[in-house]
Amino acid sequence: MNSVKTALLTTLIALTLACGYSSKPAPATAGAVPTITQLNPDNATAGGAAFMLTVNGSDFSSKAVVNWNGTAQNATTYVSGNQLTVSIPASLIMNSGTVQVTVTNPATAGSGPYGGGGTLAETSSPMDFTIN
Repeated sequence: MNSVKTALLTTLIALTLACGYSSKPAPATAGAVPTITQLNPDNATAGGAAFMLTVNGSDFSSKAVVNWNGTAQNATTYVSGNQLTVSIPASLIMNSGTVQVTVTNPATAGSGPYGGGGTLAETSSPMDFTIN
């Protein structure tokens, strides 16, 4: 009787382990790649005051972030899928030069049964902002 119980228990454990525990989550897919079409303003005076930058484009997610020379600006505000605004502090425009502005749509977590099906973070091509 004990050998029958042991055999049944072993079979149940084997079936349980074979029912998806070895399955890998679906890989993340490419997310929407944002595109910048216009910066307003597109320049500032070195040593000037803080200002509000409006970024126009397409495919901005509701959690998109504006990057200033590669640094995410946490003060980004989502207006629409075509527009973001961000407060640029005076400390970022102290010196003349060219700054690259990009937009990043963050990755999203998967919602499938094994955590698959999410999207990867995607960043736009840069657009130049001039500090005179």
